[in-house]
Amino acid sequence: QVQLVESGGGLVQAGGSLRPSCAATGDTGCISAMAWYRRAPGRERELVAAITNTDSTYYADSVKGRFTISRDTTKHTVFLQMNSLKPDDTAVYYCNALGEHDNNCKYWGQGTQVTVSS
Repeated sequence: QVQLVESGGGLVQAGGSLRPSCAATGDTGCISAMAWYRRAPGRERELVAAITNTDSTYYADSVKGRFTISRDTTKHTVFLQMNSLKPDDTAVYYCNALGEHDNNCKYWGQGTQVTVSS
């Protein structure tokens, strides 16, 4: 079992930055990738960024050039550096961890609110 705890969201003006983090604890050995999703009212859940244990990364087109995902393997933590924030980025951001080849290894954090004002 794995527990994921997100922190670092908040309220920021358009053009500002935030850097939420997600710390994984427990039996983390099955995890081979971690990701950030977001969900805004009235919208589908969206994959924002992902990173593997070999540091391959993925970004949604809407955040390319503005967001950077990174990890600290020694502390089992993933970060999402969000720059040039827009009101459309407003959402609850959720951390996800999974084993790419293990259907029983998939975990979600509690979410952290990001609000971008205009």
